[in-house]
Amino acid sequence: MDRDSKGTNYLCAMFHQSPFFLKAVLFGCFWLFVAGISNAQFGEYELAVLKYRGGGDWYANPTAVPNLVTYCNENLGMNLKEDVATVEVGTPEIFDYPWIHMTGHGNVVFSGSEAENLRRYLMAGGFLHISDNYGMDPYIRREMVKVLPESEWLELPWNHPVFHAAFDLDRGLPKVHEHDNLPPKGLGLFYEGRLVVFYDYESDLGDGWEDFQVHRDPEEIRTWALRMGANLVAYAFQGAVD
Repeated sequence: MDRDSKGTNYLCAMFHQSPFFLKAVLFGCFWLFVAGISNAQFGEYELAVLKYRGGGDWYANPTAVPNLVTYCNENLGMNLKEDVATVEVGTPEIFDYPWIHMTGHGNVVFSGSEAENLRRYLMAGGFLHISDNYGMDPYIRREMVKVLPESEWLELPWNHPVFHAAFDLDRGLPKVHEHDNLPPKGLGLFYEGRLVVFYDYESDLGDGWEDFQVHRDPEEIRTWALRMGANLVAYAFQGAVD
């Protein structure tokens, strides 16, 4: 780029015309930095919950991610901000957050521009965790085709690095709530060899992160769920390539 004035002019034009492009470039630079640091050297970053259209309750489990942040800070020495943001899927602000959580019980709809924005976020180094709170499965599968049409959901084996990024979870995901009485699965979408979307299906990790009085789940299950959540955050911050 330094030797090519045409390329430089194009880049400058994109900065002026597209805040999405600018944030994607900056976000990509951020992840080049993150990939070179150790687990213990986390900066003060903020996690976010994804707000989407379609009628599904994206706001379910309000205590989940704040509790996960506390758990990561106390047990992994992270320096995550205590405040958890809400970010809309189609906005440039999505690039402000290295790790985004998505949940709900119902319908999900991405417009073409929203899907493209989420795609750019994932391509630039972002990480999306989807937790089916029961009822969103057919909709999230439909909509993620718009985001990563070249990728297929792959069931991750329990020896995959995502289950061992901070805590060794040889049993994989906990079964927080029964739902359809099916075994829990960790499904992934990859982009250029990197796991960019993790989807916990028939597990309901988000419920496991909530305050105890919300669901009164056994402490063993809550700890297991929080450890898996910490693995997801640690894995994303490591910028791992599989």
